[in-house]
Amino acid sequence: MKILLLSGGSGKRLWPLSNDSRSKQFLKVLPGADGMLESMVKRVWGQIERAGMREHAYIATGKSQVEMIQSQLGSEIELIVEPERRDTFPAIALAATYLYSVQGVSMDETIVVMPVDPYVEESFFEVSKELEKVLNDSGANLALMGVKPTYPSEKYGYIVPAGPGREPDAGGYIHVGSFKEKPTESEAAELIGRDALWNCGVFAFKLDYLINVLIACGYPIQYDEMQKQYGKLPKISFDYEIVERSNHIVALPYDGEWKDLGTWNTLTEEMNASIIGKGIIAGNSSGTHVINELDIPITLLGLSNVVVAASPDGILVSDKPSSPMIKEIMKHSTQRPMYEERRWGRYRVLDYLKYPDGSEVLTKRLCISPDHNLSYQYHELRSEVWTVIAGEGDMAMNGQVFQVRSGDVLTIKQGCRHSLRARTEMEIIEVQTGSELVEEDIVRLAYDWEEIVTICGARTPH
Repeated sequence: MKILLLSGGSGKRLWPLSNDSRSKQFLKVLPGADGMLESMVKRVWGQIERAGMREHAYIATGKSQVEMIQSQLGSEIELIVEPERRDTFPAIALAATYLYSVQGVSMDETIVVMPVDPYVEESFFEVSKELEKVLNDSGANLALMGVKPTYPSEKYGYIVPAGPGREPDAGGYIHVGSFKEKPTESEAAELIGRDALWNCGVFAFKLDYLINVLIACGYPIQYDEMQKQYGKLPKISFDYEIVERSNHIVALPYDGEWKDLGTWNTLTEEMNASIIGKGIIAGNSSGTHVINELDIPITLLGLSNVVVAASPDGILVSDKPSSPMIKEIMKHSTQRPMYEERRWGRYRVLDYLKYPDGSEVLTKRLCISPDHNLSYQYHELRSEVWTVIAGEGDMAMNGQVFQVRSGDVLTIKQGCRHSLRARTEMEIIEVQTGSELVEEDIVRLAYDWEEIVTICGARTPH
């Protein structure tokens, strides 16, 4: 059995902490077992490891999230990266061709697909292991996991059993008759009376089922060719393209904790601290949260059931019931992310200016983690000046390798090949100047530090 975790999202539902490169699953706001704050993806990955599923797990994601995933989970994670952002059907189709044509996975292998960020108990992953047996016993095209509802929610989709009052089969699964997306409260109550389940986005199929669907639709089944033709695939969810068109589906009920922490009002329910970052809550306030990534304090007086979230991308002040509106309000925003995590550390944009002549100046604060390095790279549209304000490391520049430390100033001209490896945690103020200051203006030549040193014809300094 292979596990495919889907990591996507546009980063608007938990603005301003989430953005196009840091979606909700990467926010470090949940209490971890070690007392430190952890993200949803880190929490789920730990649960998968404890369930013994780590060696069989892959993450399907977009280019913008690769370094964030590597930063939080490590560079050895098996990633299947979309050439461009589309929807869940193309993403799963691409992953299927990777497993089939690159990994050589058997056509009889069970593939379990799930979101990368469910808030669940450990038992959730134990139940997901049963999907392989359910597929084998039922002979169904698809086996879903459905959560037994605890109240008539209007926020979730429902899996509706085939026929009223039909008992689950001996294997504990039900036959699926239909689906209902986000019903009214009264409709939801009626569906629960018919033993409907919440659709938690977990489903399983045999690899040959999806490969044969791709063949029937005229899509490639070789990974390299699928990448080339990826833009031709329809922008549609797997639910609409495959699940709702299948004529033989079963579902396995899960009777345990499950939440979609997709909005500020649901996420704050699972936070064990009312204040993260610099902040004060005083006066007659209850059920209020402050999440502050800025260096300036936030003071909140006499407001209840409110969330205040602040990051370099902006500030949100909302009563909790209204907080889901932020996705619609911010859906047309094209602001560049002001904070990003990378495989080597993180950076924050401090200032940005564009002058009448079109020239631009961008100032960042970089933090490079110990024993991590930037890629060996150059820029075609900009020059940079680095001021090392903390830590020490090794700089590779145009074929030379030398030591740098706090107080050093480095000028990196347009076209200059450069990299940096941190010995201790390093902080750098980077000032970019040029005609177009975008992350895409990076030509990467190498990633591994030993390879970079070899390219430079030098030995690593001691």
